[in-house]
Amino acid sequence: MPLTKLQFKPGINREVTSYTNEGGWFDMDMVRFRFGFPEKIGGWSRFAGVNFLGSCRALHSWKALDGTDFIGVGTNLKYYLLEGQQFYDITPIRLTSGAGDATFATGADTLNGAISAVSETIVIDSATGFPASGRVKIGSEEITYASISSVTLNGCARGQNGTTAAAHADGAAIACCTITVTENEHGALDNDFVTFTDAASLGGLITSSVLNQEYQITTIVSSNAYQIEARTVSSIPSITTTNGLNPTFVFCNTSDSGTGGSATVAAYQINTGLDTTISGNGWNAGTWGRGTWNSSTDLTASGQTLRIWSHDNFGEDLLLNDRDGGVYYWNKTDGTGVRAQSLSSLSGTDNPPTVAKKVLVSDVSRHIIVFGCNPENSTDQDPLLIRFGSQESLLTWSASATNSAGDLRLGSGSEIIAAIETKQQIMVFTDVSLHAMQYLGTPFTFGIGMVSDNLTIMSPLSAINVEDKIFWMGQEEFYAYSGSVQRLPCTVRDYVFSDFNFLQKEKVTAASNTAFGEVWWFYPSGSSEENDRYVVFNYQQNLWYYGNMGRTVWLDRGINADPIAASADHYLYAQETGFDDGSTVPNTAISAYIESSQVDMGDGDHFLFLSRLVPDLTFMNSTAEAPSATMTLQTRNYPGGVYLQSQAQAVTRTATVPVEQWTNVVNVRLRGRSFSFKVSSSEEGVGWRLGTPRVDLRPDGRR
Repeated sequence: MPLTKLQFKPGINREVTSYTNEGGWFDMDMVRFRFGFPEKIGGWSRFAGVNFLGSCRALHSWKALDGTDFIGVGTNLKYYLLEGQQFYDITPIRLTSGAGDATFATGADTLNGAISAVSETIVIDSATGFPASGRVKIGSEEITYASISSVTLNGCARGQNGTTAAAHADGAAIACCTITVTENEHGALDNDFVTFTDAASLGGLITSSVLNQEYQITTIVSSNAYQIEARTVSSIPSITTTNGLNPTFVFCNTSDSGTGGSATVAAYQINTGLDTTISGNGWNAGTWGRGTWNSSTDLTASGQTLRIWSHDNFGEDLLLNDRDGGVYYWNKTDGTGVRAQSLSSLSGTDNPPTVAKKVLVSDVSRHIIVFGCNPENSTDQDPLLIRFGSQESLLTWSASATNSAGDLRLGSGSEIIAAIETKQQIMVFTDVSLHAMQYLGTPFTFGIGMVSDNLTIMSPLSAINVEDKIFWMGQEEFYAYSGSVQRLPCTVRDYVFSDFNFLQKEKVTAASNTAFGEVWWFYPSGSSEENDRYVVFNYQQNLWYYGNMGRTVWLDRGINADPIAASADHYLYAQETGFDDGSTVPNTAISAYIESSQVDMGDGDHFLFLSRLVPDLTFMNSTAEAPSATMTLQTRNYPGGVYLQSQAQAVTRTATVPVEQWTNVVNVRLRGRSFSFKVSSSEEGVGWRLGTPRVDLRPDGRR
């Protein structure tokens, strides 16, 4: 019998059953299509050797006039500049206290009764200065406890941080590493960062060097007090990596009875944001314990919503905004050791916006544009208001006849969600409509009109401009705009949205991968609280496919040779490099596969007999000494039945046979009314592309 070519329609189709999709592909992971044929996607490696704090949902790259490459990295805890392999913390300061406004108090006491090496409750003479839960030290043993009732520490975990559990006598000294800081109306939230300067020693182990550094607040006690955990002196100016949050703790002693002196100054960074979406309003709407006890939580307030940054260049300088927070400016001339400042704090600034949802700089007109901000002479945020400063001006925001500053207000929707610049327009999304904002020149500066209504957008990051065409994910639809709005027919729509965690929809992020003509959307599936899957639209081939990969934000190649993406493990990765998973040391293999729908003969009433398989597979640029993939044929008798038998063969290229000339035959013996075809690989250093394999396929009766 002549050999039959296995030619499958490119792309994935999950809108019909596998049997109905005969001649197509039905399932895959870590595979893309090029020129209509499937191939394994590229691997990834760590872009920077150190990790950052928080969940990153904003990346922006640019080159300064002196040739220095920068990447802005915005997380829910910090805003960094990445230069080379070093993260520099430029998070703005919210409040700097007056000298002596902040004072310190420690906790140290003695045991009220002996304990054994396995005691899980510890009674002390006085709990003054001890937190509701925390860590203590008796002799050389570190102990954590879960709660405190009166003078009893409950739920004690013994021998922590590499120390050894031991028995301790009645009256033994017990020290706490927690320091209570008192400052009226400090305005801080749990997990906020504060830096102390000019504090004096408390008299014992809590020296001035221990105090005068950056701390992350562990507990908000009240509006006038909070707690930190004393740590050894850091070798870095700020806590820039997760290693900084796992320090060697310093425990006080009875000599630490001072308050820090009258010169202590506390510099509070802007309130941290949430790394996950919390639905609802009122008490307990934020993360557990965020804010003071029994206080209400307004999810529109800074620090209570999912932290998403926007940023753009103003020349070689940087403008940035934390959504529903302030607008800030970083001057490249000041260097990476100087933090970003609020626009309102700059000398000579004239009535700038102080709260906004997004900031961008128009490439066409060179205006700074702020979306969802406060009007002139008001501090109240208007979620539909757009303001723009005077052309090429950082400081002039009050509109007059002598400048081009002004504002516009949208009349549709309840808030501005996103704004994307194209070559000629700025497309502004509300929760229900799309508007086109265009530069007009004097005297009106900008005009805006509605393009379409009755549409949705999934999140502030779910829209992207690719080759002057905007793609975005809506709520159960995909859209494109290039002069008019189009709903994109999607062959994996039900697959994506039927297993989608809509509670975390704000985390959806769009990404362009122009080297392959792709738009990616990373999204949280099922009950996942973080992005763990992706769906891809190949706009060059008009195909859809998907897979499993967790990325919180993605930056296409440009200044950097490869795309850069952030992961929930707090690292940046160079994507499309090599063939392996570089999130581990050493690298590990990427498991990739693609599987077809069922193939039958005629009306599917005949049995098929498969006796030979002639693969057509190239292992392009593989680094493995003997790269291989596995081809699997599976048969079954009915569409709803189980596969009766399968046979998998390793397809291996030897070092002496060029892959392009590889022609081995694999002998098989399979029988059934229909069969499926699968290619998979799970070895390091392996890349592959499928061509047109052939099978020896013949009818084998009806019974």
